Amino acid sequence: MKTLTRPEGTKPEDVHLSRRALAGAMFGGYAVYAFSAEAAPITTDAKGLITEMVDLPASDRAIPAFVARPDAKGRFPVVVVISEVFGVHEYVRDTCRRLAKLGYVALAPDFFVRAGDPSRINDFNEIRRIVSAASEAQVTGDLEAAVTFLKAQKYADKSRMAITGFCWGGAVVWLAARSKTFKAGAAWYGRISAPKAGDFLGEPNRVWPIQLAAQIKTPVLGLYAGKDAGIPVADVEAMRQGLIAARNTKSSLVVYPDSQHGFHADYRSSYDPSAAADGWTRMLAHFAANGVKPKAYKIAD
Repeated sequence: MKTLTRPEGTKPEDVHLSRRALAGAMFGGYAVYAFSAEAAPITTDAKGLITEMVDLPASDRAIPAFVARPDAKGRFPVVVVISEVFGVHEYVRDTCRRLAKLGYVALAPDFFVRAGDPSRINDFNEIRRIVSAASEAQVTGDLEAAVTFLKAQKYADKSRMAITGFCWGGAVVWLAARSKTFKAGAAWYGRISAPKAGDFLGEPNRVWPIQLAAQIKTPVLGLYAGKDAGIPVADVEAMRQGLIAARNTKSSLVVYPDSQHGFHADYRSSYDPSAAADGWTRMLAHFAANGVKPKAYKIAD
């Protein structure tokens, strides 16, 4: 299987999925399209945690979401986790469990439920259809539903809320940062500028982070790859300059020069353990610096 080096899951010609990879993804709960035959994904157990599926009260329907949280009394800081284009599959759920082990309530909404389940599909054109159906207005509404749900839970500290996202979800983090709902955000290789017309998510009515640099209110840590075939370093630098021009000193961007798109995704061949660990450490420090810190805070191994 070829390395996935583009944002939003690459293009169909980039990938040939082996039977072994297909079986590994299907039985392991990972995204079928992107699972690497050589992958050895991280597995985080649920010991000491409560994990469950919940319904979020969106305006048109209930939205399923995965929650992982400490099995203990008290209110815990929150991290909303935004998935890649492949939906809330095992990698996303494991990321939630990792955060819960550190003392967070981690919630991952299914933004694609209205159109399908991209994690089970081996046809990128079908994944593209499902993801493209999630408009900015719908995603914003679903995020509001997630926040409404969390604020009603006795285990969630609504005064300490952060957001993180990967790939498609990384761009969502930047868009969500226009409000002060979250105290901190971490965007992992989220697209910054618009794709070409006709390309995936290239519809002219979509808004992209580079257009919003002056509107960012939530401090965002952007984590990017120097060898990302779909997000050039020039875009990252343009976003950096936009934040500087807006005198946004609480947001920052980091580029891992030798990494590829998806470097945190341990089920892909683009996984870079060193960059993933460094980015994770930076993310936790960024959350803590902005007040989203568990009482028993510690840096992940």
